[in-house]
Amino acid sequence: MRIGELASRAGVSIRSVRYYEEQGLLASNRSSSGQRHYTDDEVERVAFIQRLYAAGLSSRTIVELLPCVDAPSRENSDSALERMAQERDRLSTHIDDLVRTRDLLDALVVTAREYRDHLGTAVAG
Repeated sequence: MRIGELASRAGVSIRSVRYYEEQGLLASNRSSSGQRHYTDDEVERVAFIQRLYAAGLSSRTIVELLPCVDAPSRENSDSALERMAQERDRLSTHIDDLVRTRDLLDALVVTAREYRDHLGTAVAG
């Protein structure tokens, strides 16, 4: 199938398919005229890539996980699980940082409201 059909069947844009190829996530065979051709297996692969992106993984990380799919083995599975655990830890740290930032902003909002209320009573009094 050609790139447009793959994109349509996988529910992504043609641009996404091209990006996946550029990043080494997806491969195609080229016709003599240079057109990309894909098999039905690539539809499932694109859906898998989409799930990995939705889980917050970067294309660089996804490339590291693909040997688990392309050459299944205990070693590749162990490597993929370790890499996903690292990414989960990274996301957890980021979430903790965001919660601290939100809490600081909440404190600033309280201070700003108190100041505004103080201005209101100072002007009225």
